[in-house]
Amino acid sequence: MSRIEAARAILAANDRGGYTVPTNRLYPFQWNWDSAFVAMGWATFDFDRAWREIERLLEGQWEDGLVPQIVFHAPSEDYFPGPAVWGIARTPPTSGIPQPPVLATAARFVLERHGEDGIARARAIYPKLVANHLWWQRARDPDDTGLVATLHPWETGMDNSPAWDAALERVPTETQTEIRRRDTGHVDAAFRPRGVEYQRFIHLVDLFRGTGWDAVRMLQLSPFKVADVGTNAILLRAERDLLALAERFGTAEERDTIASRIARKETVIAGLWDEPLGHYLTRDLIGGGLIPVRTSAGFLPLFAGLHDHAAALAERIDAWRRRGIGLVPSTDPDAASFEPQRYWRGPVWAVVNWMIARGLREAGLDATADSVASETRRLIGDAGFSEYFNPIDSAGIGGGTFSWTAAIDLLLGEEAQR
Repeated sequence: MSRIEAARAILAANDRGGYTVPTNRLYPFQWNWDSAFVAMGWATFDFDRAWREIERLLEGQWEDGLVPQIVFHAPSEDYFPGPAVWGIARTPPTSGIPQPPVLATAARFVLERHGEDGIARARAIYPKLVANHLWWQRARDPDDTGLVATLHPWETGMDNSPAWDAALERVPTETQTEIRRRDTGHVDAAFRPRGVEYQRFIHLVDLFRGTGWDAVRMLQLSPFKVADVGTNAILLRAERDLLALAERFGTAEERDTIASRIARKETVIAGLWDEPLGHYLTRDLIGGGLIPVRTSAGFLPLFAGLHDHAAALAERIDAWRRRGIGLVPSTDPDAASFEPQRYWRGPVWAVVNWMIARGLREAGLDATADSVASETRRLIGDAGFSEYFNPIDSAGIGGGTFSWTAAIDLLLGEEAQR
């Protein structure tokens, strides 16, 4: 079986009827940003299936515009916390928090690949994408600062990043919900978040459930509140892609509104640059100030189209490559908090690399972009379609036969042929 065939086979094996689970058992439901990347992977060989991925994710959209982190299309006992813990009476059941909004970017990608044949399906989902971006504005930036707030580490997709350590200390460890982790029954506990982090994660779920998932109350009450540089950068990129869709399907008023948000976000995200650390950082919205932890999320403003510091960011990546460090580690390998095999505290993630490489290329830094892309393909080639990779010894870690890793390999494989 060729590499392309192997990647396609993983998507097919993880297909559960129009939506793709990240991997069997460990993640048995549809995850928001996973599916956006997976839709782009499907689009390399099956447009109908790519659109269906997006459409099925949007089956979980709330009336207020939220596209939740998880859509529980079918029951499973293999994951905690399941629908009963979230306590959200919807069909299908969902979680009550978002994930990084890659969806408009995915929709534009699929449409531009599909051409005229995809217009009807793109037009049908366009209002839902508009509603989702308005949700981010109303629910997470009601004061129109230009930066959206994150209220739970799971919302970032980078669950236990060292960037959250100090802010998470404000979250109590007591929970109403009994914690029954399933993840450590599927993969080594050394690869996963620690128990105390899970206690704080579930405390926040309990707190938000107690508000009835009221967005205003959640924003007021959360003891964890940050302006995550990764989420904000991905949203800025998605706003640009939504504007491109609005040029085809939207009104003049919608285009003006989106363009205004873009201009504001460009200014305030640029302000997340920290000169002493030479990196874009997350802002602590409770403690105040930038959180002095360099993570892979700090490269994502490149993906958002902010290129003023592109050369400095590229040089850091190039320096890691010269040292033999696998690209791009999720935490600075010189930091005391770096753990090369524990979830988001060090390992390499193919989806983040794809965004970083694209941002570098758009900034005109093709050599570094090529390094990130080729290193990602090397890691996958050596260790298989793993959830993530150890940047020191290149081992594949976490779940195996992972959907978004397969999708990114398909995208990078195509790009390498151009």
